[in-house]
Amino acid sequence: MAEGGGSGGSGRGPPCPGAASAFRRWEQLRRRAATPWARGLLAVAAGLGLLYAVLRVPVRLRDGLAAATMFLSTLTPKFYFALTVTSSFISGLIFVFEWWHFRKYGTSFIEQVSVSHLRPLIGGAENSPPAPAAFSAGENETSRQNMPECKVWRNPLNLFRGAEYSRYMWVTGKEPLTYYDMNLSAQDHQTFFTCDTDVLRPSDTVMQKAWRERSPQARIKAAYQALELNNDCATAYVLLAEEEATTIVDAEKYFKQALKAGEMIYRKSQNCHSQSPQHEAQLRRDTNVLVYVKRRLAMCARKLGRIREAVKMMRDLMKEFPLLSMLNIHENLLEALLELQAYADVQAVLAKYDDISLPKSAAICYTAALLKARAVSERFSPETASKRGLSTAEINAVEAIHRAVEFNPHVPKYLLEMKSLVLPPEHILKRGDSEAVAYAFFHLQHWKRIEGALNLLHCTWEGTFHEVSVYPQKELPFFIHFTAGLCSFSAMLALLTHQFPELMVTFVKAMIVLMIPFLMFSEGFRKPVLRVLWPVSAPSVLASS
Repeated sequence: MAEGGGSGGSGRGPPCPGAASAFRRWEQLRRRAATPWARGLLAVAAGLGLLYAVLRVPVRLRDGLAAATMFLSTLTPKFYFALTVTSSFISGLIFVFEWWHFRKYGTSFIEQVSVSHLRPLIGGAENSPPAPAAFSAGENETSRQNMPECKVWRNPLNLFRGAEYSRYMWVTGKEPLTYYDMNLSAQDHQTFFTCDTDVLRPSDTVMQKAWRERSPQARIKAAYQALELNNDCATAYVLLAEEEATTIVDAEKYFKQALKAGEMIYRKSQNCHSQSPQHEAQLRRDTNVLVYVKRRLAMCARKLGRIREAVKMMRDLMKEFPLLSMLNIHENLLEALLELQAYADVQAVLAKYDDISLPKSAAICYTAALLKARAVSERFSPETASKRGLSTAEINAVEAIHRAVEFNPHVPKYLLEMKSLVLPPEHILKRGDSEAVAYAFFHLQHWKRIEGALNLLHCTWEGTFHEVSVYPQKELPFFIHFTAGLCSFSAMLALLTHQFPELMVTFVKAMIVLMIPFLMFSEGFRKPVLRVLWPVSAPSVLASS
């Protein structure tokens, strides 16, 4: 009895006969609809529907346009004058705001809003470049090759805030860094020194907040709070070394404590990085901290005169983490080797990093030019060269200088001391003035050390690049041209409407009449419209049509 077709059994009952017959009829209809004659009938039906729409739409358009022309015929010249004046005023305000926004921020406000907000709404893909100077230890060489040259990078030779930038502020009373520069550094610190697992450790949670603080005193206070919670918090020592230490010696002491704590944490992360994605992210963060600390220790050694020790530390760091070449540690190495006058080693480093597939920098281009100039600059004379011509070595040196100046035309004025130097920023714009300041601040002494190098640079630059264009040159955005043209056109229409009101009203009505044939197919529609627009002159216009 249990198997007798009760609906409560576990097995499925037989299908309903009515449902089966309906399914068979649906299959027969579907097969018939797939035949050629059925498709032809569907096409004919669709064509008839389209024809009805084509014949019906002009009738509705005709009624709508007739109503619109009746409305326009009642408008006075004062309305057109007020309309053109209002349009000119609004477009002028937009033009002034666009111009102010471009002069202050270097971008078009309308374009920025459309790209940031409107494009995602309409489903457009935004291929924005990566955040400036936010490099991770897990990225490889391919990502470096795909990065654009003209972008904001972290200055590889940036100074120490407490030991160097603050001394300038104490003496002059002026801020050495802009808010924009410090904001980029705060973003870098949060990218380098934080991860998702920081919430599991109280000291790292405190440091997460510390990197977001705008006040240096608040950041230093937070770093000490993190050390009270955990005496081995490497990032806390990093912050104290950068901002509280008032001398390079004090900064080096803090960085050595950070190195000891960072190596211990790095070893722990290596042992458990494969357990989960969170542990892998923590390993990347600990790697970033370790690389940053070792690099800054090498820079401390360089500033304290222990140059060979600094060179060894940089070479070891580049060998231990070869995928971090995007951090431009080789530029620190180039400057230290130039200080040692180890020009053969400099050439070896250039041979590795002066590659066409890698992003260039002023340090690479101008160091290559310096080495070429060193071979000929001591005996170079413009008068002698003009008489006998340039030798092969001199041609190579001149071409190297050409290449460097083409990459960044701002550098020669700083090297030739035609512009005064200031403290280099923490971030630079490739091929921009900030990169020129950063390069000349550290490398001017190396050019002065080679006799005749600056003379060769001056002759080559003055003879070829005297009227060099500023790069990157900011072109006016499209919307500035558009709003300026719209404002001028509207103002011209307002002036003409004020001076010749009747003529301008007639011109507007004539433009409307000329647009009607493009919208309507029937010839009979134009005559009543013309009679509405021009009751007096309609017979003559109709006769001409």
